[in-house]
Amino acid sequence: MKKKIGVLALQGDYLLHQQTLERMKQDCILVRTKEDLKKCEALIIPGGESTTIRKLASQNGLFEAIKDFGKDKPIMGTCAGLILLAKEISDAKAEETLALLDIAVKRNAYGRQIHSFVQVGKINLQNGHPEFEMVFIRAPKISKVGKTVERIGFCEDEVVMVRDRNILGLAFHPELTSDTRIHQYFVNQFLN
Repeated sequence: MKKKIGVLALQGDYLLHQQTLERMKQDCILVRTKEDLKKCEALIIPGGESTTIRKLASQNGLFEAIKDFGKDKPIMGTCAGLILLAKEISDAKAEETLALLDIAVKRNAYGRQIHSFVQVGKINLQNGHPEFEMVFIRAPKISKVGKTVERIGFCEDEVVMVRDRNILGLAFHPELTSDTRIHQYFVNQFLN
């Protein structure tokens, strides 16, 4: 039986992650409650608005449940998900995060919505095809990387994808492309 991946479905582009997983024939569930999370072996935290996602998750105890879940189960966070996973938000020191990924991020560092862009970057997934089309929308910038964090994705000289044990973080949106390699990497590395 395939292991079930949850997609946090409180706000943001969670449906696109669900559609990507479904194209891969991967079982998934939209997570809105602690009970939904208990049915999952892994979780994707989508892009959206990090403050809104945090507030909505906190209202029903899901924020703390995700923090506990991430201590030993896989989580992938994209854009706002990356912000929530980071230990530190360098431009909002008081904002609480899940603190599961030893990095610091700066929100909206690549510009406002109108400055969104697509650029081919490189990802190191050991599959021989490093080029990946990266979509940046009000994206956070990874400003500091801890000692145990592996840098695996780059846009020019910027680190845009990192991994620390069971946590995968991306500053861009792989679900906005037809390329499923990053989602497949998440499944292969963490669930098989």
